[in-house]
Formats: sequence, structure tokens, C-alpha cells
Amino acid sequence: MQSAEHSADSAEAPFLELLARGASADAYEQPVLLARAEGRPPERIAALEQAKLLALRVRSEIEGRRRREAELSALFATAHDLAGLRDLDAVLQAIVQRARSLLGTDVAYLSLNDEARGDTYMRVTEGSVAARFQQLRLGMGEGLGGLVAQTARPYVTDDYFKDERFQHTQAIDSGVRDEGLVAILGVPLMIGPQVIGVLFAADRRARVFEREQIALLGSFAALAAAAIDTANWLTETRSALDRLGRANEIIRDRSGVIERASDVHDRLAELVLRGGGVHDVAAAVSEVLDGTVEFAESGDAPTAAVEASRTEGHAVRHGDDWVAAVAAGGELLGALVLRGHPGLDPVDQRTLERAAMVTSLLLLARRSAAEAEQRVRGELLDDLLDARDRDPRLLRERATRLRADLDGPHVVLAARLDAAAADADQEAAARRRLWSAASHLATTRHGLAAARDGGTVLLLPLAPGDTATNLARRTAKHLGTAVHEGVTVGASAPVEQLAARPDAVASAYAEGRRCLDALRLLGRAGDGAAAEDFGFLGLLLAGDRDLSGFVERTIGRVVAYDERRGTDLLHTLDAYFACGMSPARTKDDLHVHVNTVAQRLERVGRLLGDDWQSPARALEIQLALRLHRLSSAAPH
Repeated sequence: MQSAEHSADSAEAPFLELLARGASADAYEQPVLLARAEGRPPERIAALEQAKLLALRVRSEIEGRRRREAELSALFATAHDLAGLRDLDAVLQAIVQRARSLLGTDVAYLSLNDEARGDTYMRVTEGSVAARFQQLRLGMGEGLGGLVAQTARPYVTDDYFKDERFQHTQAIDSGVRDEGLVAILGVPLMIGPQVIGVLFAADRRARVFEREQIALLGSFAALAAAAIDTANWLTETRSALDRLGRANEIIRDRSGVIERASDVHDRLAELVLRGGGVHDVAAAVSEVLDGTVEFAESGDAPTAAVEASRTEGHAVRHGDDWVAAVAAGGELLGALVLRGHPGLDPVDQRTLERAAMVTSLLLLARRSAAEAEQRVRGELLDDLLDARDRDPRLLRERATRLRADLDGPHVVLAARLDAAAADADQEAAARRRLWSAASHLATTRHGLAAARDGGTVLLLPLAPGDTATNLARRTAKHLGTAVHEGVTVGASAPVEQLAARPDAVASAYAEGRRCLDALRLLGRAGDGAAAEDFGFLGLLLAGDRDLSGFVERTIGRVVAYDERRGTDLLHTLDAYFACGMSPARTKDDLHVHVNTVAQRLERVGRLLGDDWQSPARALEIQLALRLHRLSSAAPH
């Protein structure tokens, strides 16, 4: 065993070195090829293959995290450029450059709609080498870009010239051919419901753009549209100031408004850079607008006003309040509500709208980070349930990054919704809500959660003095409140040292599921309980009866004591119950002194607990003794 462990450790060494120096994926084949060339034993080569696969998984995870960090950093950097907007062309050029860099494309470009001519024209390009391409104008509906500008929907193709969805024209095809483009992705630039242009990323080879890349380019498009809108707003403000230059009082008022707008932009940029939250944004805007701004969840804000703001793309008045919808794409995330401020200046109205946009960016960033952490927690629990990763050190390291301690006592809980859904879509939505609520609970409790077997499984730490039963009941109540439906939760007995015993998680999960089935059979749907609550009744109610588990929970400590000490406590217990729990008759049956019987029964009491002779416990112990006797007599 020690030799195998040493072989596994030494097999990991070359791959750890490759991880440390950031080697390419191809380099991970070298240790295996070298071992084969040297004629190493098959077990050594197998160990290297296993270490290689694990190292590639770690490398992929690291690369994914770096990519997500780079994307968020670029979004925040662009938002900062927007907050300090001075040169529109410079900001748009930065957006196109970052989009090209993060998506890894050969070319990125941006076109703007010309309302007077009814077409869209190139405004900014990055990586382009063809003059005719840089001067292209696309009619509405023509080519990929014209279709995006006309329909306000993103379009993507892995081979533009073979794609018959698009209206090909000689001018467009000639420009695209001059540039050598093949795969093209285009997303609309939107200000409210209005399309003002298109942001593109393109490659000179066939390529399939992933959903995450389409979403990332859409985020940059939102920032580009905001930059253009902000520039237009600043232009409008300067024009208004010029027209009112003779009225000193109006000029002073307008200057004060602009100062407040500049102040709020600076504050919002600072909040974004230092990782502020939604309520920090509301507080900053409250101070600038000299009012009370609150963030409201979508269900707590005035429905009609929020829908109007979402449709129009502007803040709307609602009585003495102003409401600005916080939305991202087609999803409503909430609203910013300015209380008791009916006479809102148009520029202050724009300030409220900008704050709503920054709020949506913060919410999306936080959600992306939370979803990434939830996925990682689910992957770790899946690996524990399937016993895929048996290296205790790696398991502990993965758990530590998630602020979980696998060495402490934990309980595995199986949770399932009680109500039957009307159709498959509603059932899937209900399961997603349950998984989301369970993931949030696991995050706050430093545990793990994953979707499995039509429900959710949680691994939660057990606090000192707490019991698996109480934890199951609290979890059922918490999840039921979160999803607004009844949730039944079955819990295992406490388990420890999970990093060293990954198989224990799968066994505990099976025990929790049996407990869940028992609850539902007893008509206790929506409740929570642990295996210890049912005793031998759990064997009768469960479809897959765990006899060995029942025997272990009931008399396992006595069996272990006999095996370690060479004593005969099990035989004494058999005789004691056979003699009607009479020590006097038991000593005759065993041919020992009555004091010996008393001493043995006292030892049993210390192992099983003071209530071992109560009717319920005595019945379970007798059943466990018989099952143990039958299993010991079975042929092996």
C-alpha cells in the first residue's frame, strides 16, 4: 500500500511542475511517453495517466478562472472608462480592442446606424487590414450586420459565405472577402428599445462561438451603447448650456446639475472598482440627488411603473416618486426608486438611469461569481458521491478553497419537492429553484450542494450539540420557505473524515434517501428526519433495506468491543433477552456468577446508552442481534 501511494505521489510530481510553469496542454503527454519509452512497469504508466488527467482538469479549472477574471476585469475597466468619459472614439476603440482580445478573434469592429440614410456604417475597427471593408455601409437587413441592426437580435455564423440566412450583396461580400473573414458574430447596440448600431467579432477561419462568448460580447455592446448615449447626453447638455448662456441663474442651476452628475459618475466608478454593492450605489445616488434612493426587488416595486421604465428605457414618474428599472437583456432584476422627489431635473433623471445600469452590471457580476462558486461546490460533492477523487490532500485543498472542512462532522441530506408539477417545464423550473435555494444555504453554512436523482443533496457541517434530526427539520423548513413549496428532507447519521473516506458520502446519501422515502410513506411530506428517528421501522419502510447499516447503528459498538477485547457481550445479551431480561436466569443459562452477568450488562449500558433496556430500544437491539446472528451464520 505504501509503495502504491509513493508511486502515485511520484507520478504527480512532473505534472505539478508543468502546472507550476504554466505549460501547454500538449506538454502533459511527455511524462507518459517518456515512461513508455523507458519501459516502465504498467502500474507506473497507469499512475502517470491518472495523474495526467487530474493535472489537465486542474489546468482547465485554472484557465477557466483566469478567463472569467479577465472578462470581469475588462468589463469593470470599460465601465471605469465610461464613468470618466472624455473622448468617445477612445472609449469605443478600447471596447473593440478588449472584445477582440478576450474573444481571441482576428478582427473586431463596431458600426453605427445612420437614421438619415437608413443604413449602418463602420465606426471603429480593430485588426482590419482591408480599406474597402473599413468603409463598408450595410443597408437594413443586408448581410449579417444589417440583419442584426434591423431585428435587434444577435446573429452568429461559422461560415458567412455558406450561410443562406443572410442577404448577400456584392458590396458587402466583396468587403468581407477582402478582409478574409469566415466566422462572424454580431450583437446589437441598444439604448432602451432602440438599436443604434452593431458590435462584431470575426475570425478568418471557421469557428463556433460559445454561448458565454456571445453573452460577453453583448456586455461590451451594452457598455458601448452607454458610452454613445453618455456622449450624446453630454453633447445635449453643452448645447443647452450654450442656448441658455444669457441666463445666469439657469446656467448656475445647470452647472450644479452637471457637477452632481459628474460626482455620481465618479462615485459609481469608485464603487465598481472597489467591489461595492447595490445598496452602496443607492446610498451614493441618494446623496447626489439630495433624496432617498432605494433598491427594490422586482416583486416589491410598483409593477406598472417598472414595466413602463423597462419598455421605454428611462426612469418614469410614479406619484411623487421616480422609478428606474434595473434590467439585463430580457430579465428584470429589480428597480431603483427615488422617494418623494416629483420635480426631478432631466439630467438628474439620467443620473438615476445610469445608476440603474451600474446596478444591473453589479448584480450580473455578483450572480456570475455566485453561480461559478455553486458549480464548483456541486462538482466537489459529485466527486465525493461518486468517489472519483480519492486523494485526501486534493479533496481537502478543493474544500478549503470553498471554506469547507471535510474532516469535521457532517450530515448528508436528501431533499425533494413534494408537489407534482403540471408538466415537464414546470417540474424542471421547480427543481432549479430547489437547487438554487440549497446552493445558497450550502454557501452560507460552508457546506456543499448538488442536484441529483430528481432532487437535491446537501453536505452540511454539524455544529457541536446539534443533531442530524434537528438539522434535517431546519433544512426542510428553510428550503420550503425559499421555494414556496413543501420540501421533504431525509438525513444520514453524522459522518466524519470525509477526505480520507470518500465512500462514506455515497453511503450516507443512500441512508438519507431511505429516510426521505420513509417520511413520504408515513405521510410526513414537507418534514425532516434522520435515520436515527426510525430505528428498525426504517428497514420496513425503505425499498432498499440497509440491514448491515441498521445492525451497525444499533449494536455496532458492542460488536466492535467483542472483536477488540475477545469478550462475549453479544452472547450475554442474547441469553439475557432469551431469559426474559432476568439476571438470575441468565447466569444459570451462561453458567457464570450473577455478578459476572451484572458486570457485563453494565458494560453494555456504557456502550449503548442508559436507555438500552427501554421497550423501544430493547426491541431494536433484539432485532439487530438476530440479524447479526443470521448474517454471521450465512456462508461466505
